[in-house]
Amino acid sequence: MLDWAAEQIVLYWDIFKYLIPAVPWTVLITITSFSLALVLGMIIGILRISKIPAIARLAGLYINVIRGVPLLVQIFFIYFGLGGLLNLDRFTAGVLAVGICYSAYLAEIFRSGINAIAHGQYEAALSLGMTRFQTLRYVIIPQSWRIVIPPIANQFIASLKDSSLVSIIGMRELTRAGREYYSQYFVDFQTWLMVGLIYLVMTITLTKAVKYLEQFYAVKGFGTQK
Repeated sequence: MLDWAAEQIVLYWDIFKYLIPAVPWTVLITITSFSLALVLGMIIGILRISKIPAIARLAGLYINVIRGVPLLVQIFFIYFGLGGLLNLDRFTAGVLAVGICYSAYLAEIFRSGINAIAHGQYEAALSLGMTRFQTLRYVIIPQSWRIVIPPIANQFIASLKDSSLVSIIGMRELTRAGREYYSQYFVDFQTWLMVGLIYLVMTITLTKAVKYLEQFYAVKGFGTQK
């Protein structure tokens, strides 16, 4: 029994050492793609509430189309479709696919956050001589940010887990490293248990960081609560 336990400890340590170099790639893919999603999501979210009907409808169409297509299909389309035309590498294609996919969800989050601000805030800013752009930049968006932190953070954690899908196009991140180890040593249970544990540690760490952000930006009686 003790020999078996010792063998398992050595095995898990060996798997961990093999997997851990791929973790920075998982983190890099997640941060880069989500940064893209934040920028695109905010732009599309603002366009979604545009006073020009055609622009609002186009933004809505973008959101519906992107949310209606599975992320895996988008990865295939960007890498094998656009990638052939634009000569995209695996990393760029994966980042674009995940970023574009999550931008549609973030756009709706930003739109909801902006719409949650009382209309009187707009009127007060406009009465002070601010333009609509200045009102959004200096008054509305800073307040809505406090409201949207929790759902945005949840999407960030989800994007971390969905980054595993880029392994399908050969990008070596955590899941891909797990598949490589399994294919070499045919150790399935221990390999995927270790992969799952590493993902779990990363998501729990992010959850703790999110709680800190919520408390840091919290205003009593508004948005997130202390």
